[in-house]
Amino acid sequence: MICKKFLVRTLVLALLLSFQAAAVLAAEVKVGAGAAPTENVFKKIQEPMEKETDLKLVLISNGPYEALVDLDQGKVDAASGGLTFGDWLAMMEKKGYQIPDKNAYKYRVIGKDIIQVIAHKGVAVKELSKDQLKGIFTGKIANWKEVGGPDQAIVVIWGTKIPGTQSVFQKQAMDGEAYTKKTQEATNAVDVKEKVKTVPGAVGLAPTNLVDDTVAALKIPEVGRPITLITKGEPNPQVVKMLEYIRGPGKKYLGK
Repeated sequence: MICKKFLVRTLVLALLLSFQAAAVLAAEVKVGAGAAPTENVFKKIQEPMEKETDLKLVLISNGPYEALVDLDQGKVDAASGGLTFGDWLAMMEKKGYQIPDKNAYKYRVIGKDIIQVIAHKGVAVKELSKDQLKGIFTGKIANWKEVGGPDQAIVVIWGTKIPGTQSVFQKQAMDGEAYTKKTQEATNAVDVKEKVKTVPGAVGLAPTNLVDDTVAALKIPEVGRPITLITKGEPNPQVVKMLEYIRGPGKKYLGK
């Protein structure tokens, strides 16, 4: 009996030690990200990657602006956003951020996202043309009845943490025209969706992965963007391993 108890205790201790050793061996990879990479890449691969490799993903979803600032300050290993490298740098400069050294960055495309226009389910509009989109988001169209919907004021939801999404949409769908100043503020893409769900007449922008039957996904001319990942200098071993996972075993979690 004593021998059996000793063996059981020894086995339990050995298992605990192995779990502790695995935890110690797990290497952190810190990534700052915008809405598109967060929803369409990192949230999808995080759990399986952590189970299948010795990597632990620390995801900081504060938007592409903060992600690149954090990268420059050495707070993250990589930054990822839903826009091209050139558009990303242009956005940073437009916001007044002085980039220390553009040549220090290394970038690669790790995916693609289609920007969705979502609306409150009571809007009862199924499709919008490019001119209608431009009118709504510039504020020139202020009531849904002007685009075939109910007599209801349009409420544009503005996400303060999704500048990449808004920049790409402005360039492709609005021909660079300025957004309306009459908006209701939200933070990230998830918050935009929550506001759209609850505010009558609301409309906003969201990555494809967030669209479900709680909001109306309007049919629009395609607005697409690459999902870019940036490192300062060559990627460290943890980032390399994460990229290998995304290109390899992780592809089955990312869909098309």
